[in-house]
Amino acid sequence: MRGLYLITNDDPIQLLLEKLAVALATGQIAILQYRRKNVAKIDQPFEVEQIKALCEKYQVPLVINDDVTLAASFGLGVHLGQSDGEITDALQRLPPNVIIGRTCLNSLELAEKALAEGATYVAFGAVYATSTKPEAGTISIDIIQKAKQQFDVPICVIGGLTVENAQVVINAGASLCAVISDILGRSTAEIPARVNAWAKLFT
Repeated sequence: MRGLYLITNDDPIQLLLEKLAVALATGQIAILQYRRKNVAKIDQPFEVEQIKALCEKYQVPLVINDDVTLAASFGLGVHLGQSDGEITDALQRLPPNVIIGRTCLNSLELAEKALAEGATYVAFGAVYATSTKPEAGTISIDIIQKAKQQFDVPICVIGGLTVENAQVVINAGASLCAVISDILGRSTAEIPARVNAWAKLFT
């Protein structure tokens, strides 16, 4: 698994679906994460159902942010922050062989623990300051290099990444660059060219 890791934003659902459709249609999205912090729990299954259908159409894996119960109801994988439950619990509740990611901040020790528990990828960040998680500290390129050497799984990086600043982290060993605003913060018409510009960074 290598390339652009797209995370949903809080656009109105119909606008989000339009943007996701054009992004996924490029064939250059490696994985999509459903993360909708401002949407009521009761509305999330309706949204996931529609996004899952899009992902299936374009054969892109979909994971759910934080919510193992929601992921389990659709047979999907999950991305867990450090305070979002145990990987061992997720493994018991989710289908076999699903994707399970873990936020590891700037810690190789947390990544080692996550992989021992069954994570299929580990995520480090923030690489650059980000408005999505302003409280997150930034990481050094050295962490990415060491993770690439130490772990035989996809290394995901997140935080303030753009086409203009991501090459250094890809060169350091990042397999996946997780992005929200650099793709979904743009107009629907601008998205395909931006996604394709990202894809070129990984070639």
